[in-house]
Amino acid sequence: MLMRCRVVSFVVLFTVNPTMTAPDTEILRRRTVAIISHPDAGKTTLTEKLLLYSGAIHQAGAVTGGKHSSTTSDWMDIEQQRGISVSSSAMRVDYDGVLLNILDTPGHQDFSEDTYRTLMAVDAAVMLLDAGRGVQEQTIKLFKVCRDRGIPIITLMNKMDRPARSPLELLDEVEQVLGITAIPRTWPIGDGTDFRGIYDRDTNTFHEFERTVGNKYKAPVSIGDIRSAELRNRLGDAAHDRLLEDLEFVEHVIPPFTREDYLSERCTPVFWGSAITNFGIEHFLQALLALAPSPQPFDLSKGAVAPDSEEFVGFVYKVQANMNKAHRDRISFVRIVSGTFERGMTAYHPRSGKDVKLTYPFEIFGRERKIIDVAYPGDVIGLTNPGLFQVGDTITERSNLTMQNFPRFAPEIFAKVWPATGSFSKSFRKGIEQLREEGVIQIFTEPDGNPVPLVAVVGELQLELFAWRMENEYNERVRLDRQPYTRTRWIVGDARPSTAVPVVFDDLDRPVALFKTEWEIAYTIERSPGLELSDVPA
Repeated sequence: MLMRCRVVSFVVLFTVNPTMTAPDTEILRRRTVAIISHPDAGKTTLTEKLLLYSGAIHQAGAVTGGKHSSTTSDWMDIEQQRGISVSSSAMRVDYDGVLLNILDTPGHQDFSEDTYRTLMAVDAAVMLLDAGRGVQEQTIKLFKVCRDRGIPIITLMNKMDRPARSPLELLDEVEQVLGITAIPRTWPIGDGTDFRGIYDRDTNTFHEFERTVGNKYKAPVSIGDIRSAELRNRLGDAAHDRLLEDLEFVEHVIPPFTREDYLSERCTPVFWGSAITNFGIEHFLQALLALAPSPQPFDLSKGAVAPDSEEFVGFVYKVQANMNKAHRDRISFVRIVSGTFERGMTAYHPRSGKDVKLTYPFEIFGRERKIIDVAYPGDVIGLTNPGLFQVGDTITERSNLTMQNFPRFAPEIFAKVWPATGSFSKSFRKGIEQLREEGVIQIFTEPDGNPVPLVAVVGELQLELFAWRMENEYNERVRLDRQPYTRTRWIVGDARPSTAVPVVFDDLDRPVALFKTEWEIAYTIERSPGLELSDVPA
């Protein structure tokens, strides 16, 4: 079947109706997206290049590890030293009249909880795949989160300047492993040292790749006929014949692309490029802005809240301390769901039942910030946190709305934390509390009131980050006394374990039993009449 439903261009992104109000117009021109990938697929590099082509930065940072790393989204020193992302960040850019909110996420599985929470705040996702490796473990997990949340996904096959797998093999793997139809919107010609460029199936243009100083490449060439002698001369006989053969197969075997299927998660449009060399990235940015939906409704405790609802509603998906050493404050990242946010407005905080004046709202760009006066649904803003906001909190104009099923993982690594100086100083306690608020660690307390914090994390790197930040941000070196527990179960009801397993309390004073093995869990349940356990908080 020949492909019939094609987008002619990516330049018409939204149409303004003269009867629309200003908020309606602002909603339509916003896109809020996250980038998901396995570690080392090139996620932070792609983020930098999207910022570069949007004009938000003038030089893309290098993700190399060591003292020369200088990316915008990886703003922590530890991220720049190691060349990895360990914290989500937010950037907002303006491209051709569209406001794109990019929420960068950690790729490492030890920080999955931060990534999952960030995915609660977006309307679309970019799935970045290494064309040499295909679908990898962490990508599968993050894809499932997007599917559970109903987030449409656009795919970019990255690193085409390196040896890559067959395009048809990659498309088939996406469909077989992830269960979604992969429909190529562009098609690669060669890979590695033989990479010649991409052919745009929608606009019938050839984007030629040429390795040059500064990674510049030739302007796209419009092809009147894909079988033309001009294209054959550019590619050579073998590459041209292979392109014709591949495209004939694609046209007859792969179903046509429709925006409805994409928004309904029945298909993912696929593009090809190389973020490190800039190739295909501006073209991809244009496609992303054309395909990604404007702000969508959110399911809250009393039903779906539409972005054009008059009442202001937002929720906190992240808290971050010490983003700027000059300020030493805590910033709450808030996704606006509905209504118009205005600087100085008084909002209601349902969890505490208090009204709070929102005096210092920020637009966030990596670690940088600037005061804003107004924001609309789809925007992510920063609010100075006076110690009131926590991850998962809602902020409303008047309604008692709450978030449903906000992610929280059961930790698998435990350690008692001691200050290296032996003194439980004010800065030690402040660091523990602020990093708990951020979600970097979970803190459990013992029934006997032991003042030594019991810190829990999901992965080893998370614990290492905790120790690093305590020393570098709070000037407190810590000693970690590892504990043998690897399983966390929240206790439901009044029954308690009859065996000698420790019971501690989480930050909301809910009882939690700690276990070393799955066998110990089964043994405890068998010998504890009425005991009910859950691997997530009730």
